[in-house]
Amino acid sequence: MSASTPQRSSMWRPRFRNCWELMFPLMLKEEFCMISWTGSNKPIEKVGLVGCGRMGKCMLKGMQEGGFSVVAYDKFPAAAQSAKEMGAEIVETPAELAKACSVIIMSLPGPAQLDEVICGEGGLMEGLTSDHVVVDTSTVSPDTTRTNAQRVAEVGAAYLDCPILGRPSAAGKWLLPTGGNEDALKKVEPVLLTFASKAVFVGGPGSGNALKLLNQMMFTCINAISSEVMAICDHVGIDKAVFYNAVASSSAGTVSGLFKEVGRCIVDEAYESPAFTVDLLIKDTKLALQMAKDAKAPSVIAGTVQMYNEIASANGLGGQDTAALYKVFDKHYQELG
Repeated sequence: MSASTPQRSSMWRPRFRNCWELMFPLMLKEEFCMISWTGSNKPIEKVGLVGCGRMGKCMLKGMQEGGFSVVAYDKFPAAAQSAKEMGAEIVETPAELAKACSVIIMSLPGPAQLDEVICGEGGLMEGLTSDHVVVDTSTVSPDTTRTNAQRVAEVGAAYLDCPILGRPSAAGKWLLPTGGNEDALKKVEPVLLTFASKAVFVGGPGSGNALKLLNQMMFTCINAISSEVMAICDHVGIDKAVFYNAVASSSAGTVSGLFKEVGRCIVDEAYESPAFTVDLLIKDTKLALQMAKDAKAPSVIAGTVQMYNEIASANGLGGQDTAALYKVFDKHYQELG
């Protein structure tokens, strides 16, 4: 450097950093949620579970078989009693659960229930500390997770969005795309792997949710085309059972696990024992469509399919398996014929 070249002030870097903080405070807040947690390294012996429904009970069973004691909370007495009969210790409020366990796993229907559990009277916030890791397996929007991550970060706790890729029947083989703090994930991974085969870190808060919702967009489209094609079969002279058995047993690129499940359900007319209901698919698809719209990448195909999902629900099929979409297409083609 020549003598005439002006040297940077020793204050240049701090001034730049302060400028950055002034311009991008929200970005720094999200980074804080993702990288700042340095909680306890104490061994995990007891795990808290909020939500003892179908998926929650799968997790409860796995954690117990993995050697962890489980403290559970569910606002519905029947669900709490069922968890108690499985061997869980039951508490009356989420706050009690937070005071008993440093690792808390939530399995809830949506944002309203999460708000109540986290911030309501007797909620988790009354018991959380910097040693806590809160794991949310619910299917919600990335924005919901970012809000909740900031809430628990106020007391130094970590928050992971950890939605489930897999059916209840596949518990133990689930994959968990996880957003939040990678160190927190490493801490709770031994717990997660009692009911899942893998937990994959995918980025900051909300990243796990985003990946799950993209998956649900694929789900809704595969479910719809499988149902539609099965409804077309009879109109082109192919028995739908013959079509299903031929394709499902082939090495065709169109064969998928979901096609096999949906097609079998249609052939057997087993709509009343749902693996996943039409109404739940509508909820997930709505979240996915909104996420895509907000990102200025609106979905064309999934958006069209959602209309048929809603027609199915409006015709009383909301509580049936997603394969019941077949009935909508079948009725339509019969009316045309």
